[in-house]
Amino acid sequence: MKRFHRELDKIKKMLLSLGALVEQRVHRIKQAVEDRDIVLAKEIVHLDHEIDEMEVEIEEECLKVIALHQPVAGDLRFLIAVIKINNDLERIGDQVVNIAQRVERLAKRAVAPYRFDYSVMADKAESMLRMSLDSMVNQDLDLAIKVLHMDDEVDAIKDEAYDRIKQAMADGVTEDIGYMINLLLISRHIERLADHATNIAEEVVYMIEGDIVRHGKLD
Repeated sequence: MKRFHRELDKIKKMLLSLGALVEQRVHRIKQAVEDRDIVLAKEIVHLDHEIDEMEVEIEEECLKVIALHQPVAGDLRFLIAVIKINNDLERIGDQVVNIAQRVERLAKRAVAPYRFDYSVMADKAESMLRMSLDSMVNQDLDLAIKVLHMDDEVDAIKDEAYDRIKQAMADGVTEDIGYMINLLLISRHIERLADHATNIAEEVVYMIEGDIVRHGKLD
């Protein structure tokens, strides 16, 4: 039993390390978008393998513990939630890379005829990720539920970005349609990042309460 709990503690520490790394990458991509920093964007893309490798390692560790110890009740719920949270963290890493690739394309333009300020949207998405991870660490149900309610705010900003960029295209602000599409895709990637942070919060609710609150099933 002691060995089992040591292995659970190890998994938790591994997941927290991955969470810290992903949170760092999200913070850095915000800076890359704001500054159109192609060097930082390329570095983020180049280092994506670190997150991928950690995600695989954590999943393998979880599956090994399930196979060897056949946990039940709260311990099984914890491991199932970890596997899902682990996957969402890796997917956030993918979204960060997608944003970095868009920054690389945008940064090649000497002068941008139109820009959309992503700072508020990115700040909210980063806060959602931080809060979801904090709710996991502290088993804080109220904080996890707060994250779920924040998702609509990010969706609204994404819709605003879509409407404004579409209008700019219609007004002929620029003839470079590819440039405008990249602006649209950045907002989409940030919105997906927030979706994965929401998924993590949902798994925290499951971990604590045993309730599945996906697909709008939050009471």
